[in-house]
Amino acid sequence: MTLDEMGPGASCVMRDLRATGALGQRLMDLGFYPGATIRVVRNAPLVDPVELELDGYHVSIRHEEAKHVEVEAA
Repeated sequence: MTLDEMGPGASCVMRDLRATGALGQRLMDLGFYPGATIRVVRNAPLVDPVELELDGYHVSIRHEEAKHVEVEAA
């Protein structure tokens, strides 16, 4: 399952990052790494971006970026 498939209030654990290049580096810089705990806080009114709580801090990414983050429901 990928992160963009998770709904508001759902919690998950990151398993893999399928993005490469600049996007992959940006996501790693934001704290996306295998084993990270992620909670979906909410979606914006027009769907993008999605607000996430990632290891205690909030980050917003686009759904297109969230498709590259493989997760497992917690």
